[in-house]
Amino acid sequence: MTPFETPRPPPRTAGQVLVDQLLIHGADRAFCVPGESYLEVLDALHDVQDRFTLINARHEAGAANMAEAYGKLTGKPGICMVTRGPGACHAAIGVHIAQQDSTPMILLVGQIGRNMTDREAFQEVDYRQMFGGLAKWVAQIDCPERVPEYIARAFRMATSGRPGPVILALPEDMLTTLVEVADARPYFATKARLGADEIARVADLLATAQKPLLLLGGSGWTDEAAADIQRFAETNRLPVTTSFRRQDSISNRSDAYVGEFGTATAPLLRQRLTEADLLLVIGARLGEMTTNGYENLVPPELRQKLIHIHPDPDEIGRVYGPDIGFAATAPEAAAALATLDLGRQNIWGDWAGGLRQEWLNDTESPADGGWALDMGQALCALRDALPEDVIVTLDAGNHTGWAQRFLRFGRPGREIGSTCGAMGYSVPAAVAASLTHPERLTLAMVGDGGFMMSGQELATATQYGATPVVLLFNNGIYGTIRMHQEREHPERVSGTRLAGHDFVKMAEGYGCYAERVTTTAEFADALARARASGRAALLELVTDPEQISSRTTITRLRANAKAR
Repeated sequence: MTPFETPRPPPRTAGQVLVDQLLIHGADRAFCVPGESYLEVLDALHDVQDRFTLINARHEAGAANMAEAYGKLTGKPGICMVTRGPGACHAAIGVHIAQQDSTPMILLVGQIGRNMTDREAFQEVDYRQMFGGLAKWVAQIDCPERVPEYIARAFRMATSGRPGPVILALPEDMLTTLVEVADARPYFATKARLGADEIARVADLLATAQKPLLLLGGSGWTDEAAADIQRFAETNRLPVTTSFRRQDSISNRSDAYVGEFGTATAPLLRQRLTEADLLLVIGARLGEMTTNGYENLVPPELRQKLIHIHPDPDEIGRVYGPDIGFAATAPEAAAALATLDLGRQNIWGDWAGGLRQEWLNDTESPADGGWALDMGQALCALRDALPEDVIVTLDAGNHTGWAQRFLRFGRPGREIGSTCGAMGYSVPAAVAASLTHPERLTLAMVGDGGFMMSGQELATATQYGATPVVLLFNNGIYGTIRMHQEREHPERVSGTRLAGHDFVKMAEGYGCYAERVTTTAEFADALARARASGRAALLELVTDPEQISSRTTITRLRANAKAR
């Protein structure tokens, strides 16, 4: 062998090569439902159990949601493995969440043998067509020698620019082929950066504002980035808001924080948005949920001046034309702004202080409305006693309004929720969070409808020793849909009732601690018992359907509808 030759690698199956690449790129965990179409990968993982943990979920949607939540928590691609056809279809919701939430994720899908393609073989699907609009990149590895190339590209694509999901289809006969191929080198993500000239332009335009507003969102925020942006905001008395379910981008206990634009936004904050004369947006896409259906910010040209910083240059100007737009990640932007002092504290102080006080007023414990169990009062009594590093996972539905309105988020704690409104997300996300950070308290917020879509993942928690505490809001209805139903068609209830569940028995059957809570006074002690149990736990919170959200009731909705 000459000095310029590399040692010839030993023969390996393509499945073994794939697993070796996962390890090279720093992956140490995957979530799956097993299938015969990728047996060779499962077999290769058997030999690396000391370095790689495989979590088998109860449903492919649960596995995909776990991988997506892992990606949110770590910034590394969450790895999900599913079988062909139905398995991939079930996992599609997790891919959709990762796309809309800008979460790094890699979905590995077993595929039919290459010699059966285009015959509509058993469970055959063309994944390029199926996932084409849902992912950053979709490919099929037909050549086993190219496995290192494809896996390296998948990691790079999932994490570069605006993060997102990547799908690779793995023909089962390809995985069993013996090859002699060199490994790829560890990947690195390509990141856009801000230079001194760009920061100077941001500072110059920002300094002209009388009532500026900083809006944070998107993915990729680290603890350090959250601290950097907080330093910048506090130094300059710049009020900070966050986009939908990104409240942990800055400590809510900071005097700079003034609220979230999402489903639990205070009406007064939406009014203040119209009064602002400049928006500095970092990381957020300015999507439908954050802009209240594009009504609070009407495209394409805003009345306010707009500075938009986002990792994907194609996102800047996509809906709203900015005065200044730069491609950069949230950590890069936060680091560049951290020490900037614009000398505008006296000018912006009253504006920022007023917004802060309005948010504090809106998040005070609500007055006694006569509800047996008032989760607003319960969460307000709880919030100051929660650990600083608590992880809160959110499902879809009106019940999340109580957490989003009354809890306090920020680093090192985390708010983990789907911004695309997927039901069934919170429980598997909480399982993944508890497995990723077993030393921390994980609280899952979920409604009775959402729990019935993924509650079986509590069995996964029990199997692997995860200890999330699930707060199940049970009002016997699909609450969000019922709210819209009463608003548009009052007293014409159709398809939104739920019944026939004993959630305590279900949870106990999965090996969890469980109890039912029916009054506000019972809540704190029940939560303490759940946390002390040392097991995955569920508290069934029996709430009144009349209290349809944290801001209104069914009776009020009907009255407003009839008055129109």
